[in-house]
Amino acid sequence: MSALLAVLCPLIWIYVLLLFGTIILSWFPVEPGSGLERVHLALRTVTEPVLGPVRRVLPPLRIGAGAVDLSPIVVFFGLRIIQVIIGC
Repeated sequence: MSALLAVLCPLIWIYVLLLFGTIILSWFPVEPGSGLERVHLALRTVTEPVLGPVRRVLPPLRIGAGAVDLSPIVVFFGLRIIQVIIGC
């Protein structure tokens, strides 16, 4: 079991970093065909399978003319709960 945890714990932290990268890149316009677009697409490819279902259950919170996507916060809390349970 400790061998599994030795692999799982770093993978969770890497996924958290990928989520942060996705959030930060969502704040900036990405030019089509740029290197940043490739990074953005790679991050979305990795994070969207988790964020998408959460977003369908918990739609973005409307605030005036804008909206706040709460799915990353829910995923962060979920990952942290998993870390506490498995002892990372």
